Amino acid sequence: MAKQKLDIFIIDDDPHLAEMLLLHFEDLGYSCQSAQSGRQAKEKLAGLKPKIFFLDQHLPDTLGITLLPELKDMYPETPVLMITGKHDMELAIEAIKLGATDYIHKPIDIEELNASVEKCLSPKRTKKDMTITTHDEKAGEPRIIGSSRKMIDVVKQIALASTNDATVLIQGETGTGKELVAKAIHYHSGKEGAFLAVNCGAIVENLLESEMFGHEKGAFTGAAERKEGKFALAQNGTLFLDEIGELSPKLQSKLLRVLQEGTFERVGGSETLTTNAHIVAATHRDLDQMIADGLFREDLMYRLKIMTVHVPPLRERVEDIKLLTPYLLAKINQKIGKNITGMTDDAYYKLEAHSWPGNVRELENVLTRACAMNRTGIISADQIVIEYGADSAGAHDLDHEAIPLVSLEELERRHVTKTLERTGGHKGQACDILGISRPALDRKIKKFKIQL
Repeated sequence: MAKQKLDIFIIDDDPHLAEMLLLHFEDLGYSCQSAQSGRQAKEKLAGLKPKIFFLDQHLPDTLGITLLPELKDMYPETPVLMITGKHDMELAIEAIKLGATDYIHKPIDIEELNASVEKCLSPKRTKKDMTITTHDEKAGEPRIIGSSRKMIDVVKQIALASTNDATVLIQGETGTGKELVAKAIHYHSGKEGAFLAVNCGAIVENLLESEMFGHEKGAFTGAAERKEGKFALAQNGTLFLDEIGELSPKLQSKLLRVLQEGTFERVGGSETLTTNAHIVAATHRDLDQMIADGLFREDLMYRLKIMTVHVPPLRERVEDIKLLTPYLLAKINQKIGKNITGMTDDAYYKLEAHSWPGNVRELENVLTRACAMNRTGIISADQIVIEYGADSAGAHDLDHEAIPLVSLEELERRHVTKTLERTGGHKGQACDILGISRPALDRKIKKFKIQL
């Protein structure tokens, strides 16, 4: 007997949420059914052939992450959208590696969910978009902290990059955590070899060449014995090339050859060596502009950008500060021997009001100073000391005399616009910050003619 075709099958133990989703998508013309447990889902699916699944993580008789592989075995071509109320980056990575197409947080942003459904049901979608290989996990897992939409996108890219050896270019401002992303890619790849890092901007050219490719005895003054380079030492592992934009033209050419052929020679040597290290590079510089200025090879950039991960600056994910801060405080407590247990609301507000030009690294520095000064165990706003640079956005915010007086309406327009910019146009997050409803925000966007 042929199975009944169905657009959306919802597996969620919350009857109110399931009913809301059913009504919403039925209004959009989709056929839908739901189940409130893993067992009920399997019983109903015996006669159904859905085009897409909504899968909640917490079910009364199982976990969504446990049910996910079973769904993929039964319906390998059918996309699965994981839904969870818990902000767990590692769960998101594991779900995507097991075959989930997307990962949606509660409370659900219905526009985001609509977009994900439309993308999954697009006729252009192919099986290739869904095929992700799993790997065994190891100890020492890097922590990716954040629940913002932009950080969830980073997590998705980490999961995809860890399933193959395609070269990865990580882009982001200084202090955003590019090396942490590289370590996460290596960890989730399950590679047996080591993760090794080279800072291309911290070593002079001659020493950097030796550091990367190794050298023979007598290759230069001080080369008393043969030394293996990072490309050889990272065999079966990952080589992270930080600040790749600082490479000299000579080393750009040598790196291009490694990426093209997988071969190189030690400095002063003639023996051709091979490497299978997974190359992950990072930069805070605009490589396209460097190419236009004749400072970076275009063919090398294309070799590096097989896959890209953009790590957002902290000012574009301000909502993550309340998740980052406890993690950083625990780390600082251990490092300097303190026992900080929390922060006042005013202290959090002060952190969230800053533009963080130095990103997470600056946040950690500010919190370290606050911990060092603290004697009560609870950090207060006066202990959050932020040093504004001459060109810092925060410095201009403090220069009240330089700001012309404006009407309340203009002030509101600026505030709404700034909030939407800070949230990357995410209306749900903007509503939470502004304390208004979605319809009210839509009216203000229309009233002030704000372009998203």
